[in-house]
Amino acid sequence: MPQPKHIMRLKVPATKSLDKDLQKFFAVCEEKLGLVPNVLRAWAKRPQKLRNFITLYNELMLGESGLSKLEREMIAVVVSSANRCYYCLVAHGQAVRQISGDPQLGEMMVMNYRVAELKPRQRVMLDYAWKLTETPRLVDEADRKALAKVGFGEDDIFDINEVVGFFNLTNRMAHGLDMMPNPEYHAKNR
Repeated sequence: MPQPKHIMRLKVPATKSLDKDLQKFFAVCEEKLGLVPNVLRAWAKRPQKLRNFITLYNELMLGESGLSKLEREMIAVVVSSANRCYYCLVAHGQAVRQISGDPQLGEMMVMNYRVAELKPRQRVMLDYAWKLTETPRLVDEADRKALAKVGFGEDDIFDINEVVGFFNLTNRMAHGLDMMPNPEYHAKNR
């Protein structure tokens, strides 16, 4: 059974109606990814907010960090799992499969990261991401010390918190607007 066909429950602007810089960005996505992620099409409802989203996403997920790209994607999936965000579980679960080259790891991250045989660094990081998502008021110095004990520096801890915060935001947008992921993600890297 296919997922619903809509991108989100609000009207999505046509690509040709967007400013030239955004049309060009969408063309680059098509060329590099073979698709324009639906989250970008949804955010295009508010063009300046889309530009802000692109800038922040690229800095968080692709920029310099002590966290690997895989670790950042793992955080995205664990946060999305805690929030049961269909869009991000599909899209970022695929990214974990692609980056890791391990389809089973992607599925474990989506369903229950605790069953995966992870490095202690990753386990502590993901436990922290889950706690910060589910019970943020309970995060305390002991949690930050646990991250430091497995080798995360202060900049890394900052980055972990920022990625967790970003995906809590995007999960809520996806839920509130009923965003659907691109169907192509389902079959990739399996």
